[in-house]
Amino acid sequence: MKNKEPKIIYYSDELNDEFSSAKITAKEIGDDYVYVHTSFFKKITHFFWYRIIALPIATVYLKLSFHHTIKNRSVLKPYKKTGYFLFGNHTQDIADALIPTLTVFPKRAYVIVHPNNVSMPFLGRVTPSMGALPLPDTKKASRNFLHAIDQRYSENNCIMIYPEAHIWPYYTKIRPFSEDSFYYPLKHNAPVFCFTNTYQKRRFSKKPKIVTYVDGPFFPSSDASARAARKQLRDAVYSCMTERAKNSSVEYIQYKKKDKT
Repeated sequence: MKNKEPKIIYYSDELNDEFSSAKITAKEIGDDYVYVHTSFFKKITHFFWYRIIALPIATVYLKLSFHHTIKNRSVLKPYKKTGYFLFGNHTQDIADALIPTLTVFPKRAYVIVHPNNVSMPFLGRVTPSMGALPLPDTKKASRNFLHAIDQRYSENNCIMIYPEAHIWPYYTKIRPFSEDSFYYPLKHNAPVFCFTNTYQKRRFSKKPKIVTYVDGPFFPSSDASARAARKQLRDAVYSCMTERAKNSSVEYIQYKKKDKT
C-alpha cells in the first residue's frame, strides 16, 4: 500500500501561530474568578471529576487513540512527597489535558491553561475540577492566580505548564519559548521536570502513537541572578526536549514556513 502524504500546514510565526481546531470565545478571567474553592461540596466534586472521571477517561482515550506509553517516569519517584513543576510540548488539544494526569499519578496535576479551557458551555465548568488554572486578565485575578499556584504547590501537587502556549497538532520538533514561565519554580526553588511527546510509527495504522519521555529534575544555579536562573532553567529544559524530540519517527502533519514576499 502506498504511504499517504502528510498534510501540510504553513506557518509564519513559531511563537504566536495557533492551529487548534477548537473555535472558542474566551471569557474574561476577572476579579471574581475563584481559583481555590474551600467548601466541602466543591472538594467532593473536584475529587469526583479528577479521580473518578478524568483518570479512567485519560487512560482509555490515550490508549485507544494514540497507543500512548510513558518512558522514564521513574525520575519522578523521589519527589512523591514534594511539589514540582512540569513542562511539556503542546501538540494535542484533548490529549495534552490528559497526559499530565497519567504522568504524575498518583500525584495530582494542576495545568496552567488559556481561558478557552474554562469557557466552553459545559466542559468549562468541569475543567477547573480537573485541575485547570486559567491565565488571569486583571490585577486582582493575577494575585489570586499566583496564590493558587503557591497553595497547590505547597500541597505537594504538580504544576503543569505548556511553555509553547499554542497548539501545533502532531508537531515533531520543539518550538522556541521564553523563560517567563520559569518564574514560578524559581520562586519556590522547586524541582523542574519536563516531558516530550514524540510521534512514532504504528504497525497497523497510519496514525502515529504517542510516546512520552519524562526527564529531570533541573535546578538553577544558586549563584545566578533571578533573570539568569530563569534562562538557565529554560535552556536546560529546551535542550532536553529538543534532544528527546528526535525520537519521533513519523510526520503525520508537516509544518512549513511561509515564504516572505
